[in-house]
Amino acid sequence: MSTNLLTLEGVHTHIGAYHILHGVDLVVPRGELTLLLGRNGAGKTTTLRTIMGLWQASQGRITFAGEDITRLNTPAIAQKNIAYVPENMGIFSDLTVKENMLLAARNAKHAVQMDEARLQWIFKLFPPVEKFWNHPAGKLSGGQKQMLAVSRAIVEPRDLLIIDEPSKGLAPAIIQNMIEAFEQLKASGVTILLVEQNIHFAQQLGDTVAVMDNGRVVHAGSMQTLAEDTALQQSLLGLAL
Repeated sequence: MSTNLLTLEGVHTHIGAYHILHGVDLVVPRGELTLLLGRNGAGKTTTLRTIMGLWQASQGRITFAGEDITRLNTPAIAQKNIAYVPENMGIFSDLTVKENMLLAARNAKHAVQMDEARLQWIFKLFPPVEKFWNHPAGKLSGGQKQMLAVSRAIVEPRDLLIIDEPSKGLAPAIIQNMIEAFEQLKASGVTILLVEQNIHFAQQLGDTVAVMDNGRVVHAGSMQTLAEDTALQQSLLGLAL
């Protein structure tokens, strides 16, 4: 079995007349948290959306668990036990927290059919999900919506969790809660690919890191190596961690 759960090889993506990804090479090791960093407009979100089939790669190959998924549609990719939390979270505002969770639980038609032990685990990770179980999701704060979005993604066991900027716009206390939750998710064996701008968040969680610029991966390696090399941070990101 390959140590890499997800691999992108020479992936190009065009959106209309625009050529966004220019040959992305990326590996996501099994059981680790891989961070995708880069300035705004570097191609990070496009990479995630291309992996999920929301935008089709115009060239290159995407492999998941040894299977070529490049040409699969989004529902077929999700069926491979891959969950995606977009930057806008995709919450159904008019539905309750419970109804949002139930929609993501493919093996349950009613709330009582959801895995109770797994729900209790999620409630410990994100207490507001339990607290506001019967409340409309649209009434939640930004941090609570993000917790719901991640909870929905893990309501069933997943092999790969792909999340776009989970800490964006959150208060420091909520970010720390999110860090602790992701540490537990990692410990449970879930492989995670994360786009993140919060450097504190990245440093605490990342095992491996890929830095993007102009639609390409320009650096890949361990998060620790990047965190310890100020000159490398400046050259790649224009900042110091």
